[in-house]
Amino acid sequence: MTAPIRVLVCDDQMLIRTGLVTIIGAQPDLEVAGECGDGQTAVDLAERLRPDVVLMDVRMPVLDGIEATRRLAGAAVGDPVKVLVLTTFNLDEYVYEALRAGASGFLLKDAPPSQLLQGIRTVATGAALLDPEVTRALVGRYAARIRPAGGAAPAHPLTPRELEVLRLIADGRSNAEIAAALFISPETVKTFVSRILTKLELRDRVQAVVYAHRHGLVD
Repeated sequence: MTAPIRVLVCDDQMLIRTGLVTIIGAQPDLEVAGECGDGQTAVDLAERLRPDVVLMDVRMPVLDGIEATRRLAGAAVGDPVKVLVLTTFNLDEYVYEALRAGASGFLLKDAPPSQLLQGIRTVATGAALLDPEVTRALVGRYAARIRPAGGAAPAHPLTPRELEVLRLIADGRSNAEIAAALFISPETVKTFVSRILTKLELRDRVQAVVYAHRHGLVD
């Protein structure tokens, strides 16, 4: 029997946190590893309990969800924890900062339970959770603020084809959609994605999206 996916629920609003715990605990393949209402406790519990996924509210007392995410999943973390960010607004600047900090994806708090549960399962597998339309709006809106001055994109090690794939990833396209757009097989797309992440030293597709916008590789 496969072990259940262990989830740490972090939200400072008790009513929302209780609802999340109830929904997750009712699933046979999920298990609530713990719960808390502030970012510092989230970090402490995650480091001690090592859950498969941390559901992280962005705005929390003591330590906000962005810094908590950075401490658990940032680039400098040797053994990162998968973080799924929860937010009230789909165009929340804090969410973009959380993605930069290492989160594997985000969901709106008013998402239906089925979407929440599927999101947890998706992130637990190591995949990124990106909604194409929301991602384009969110990252495109805030990435310009952190692009280097000078206009020209910096040098990168990607081939023209890999750059083409990266731009489609940044547009929120799935592997199947990229394959259809470029007239190649989904397996070939997977190979390209793997090469891109390796060459750019990125962890997942979320970081690839942020990288593409941050370095001016997409409009």
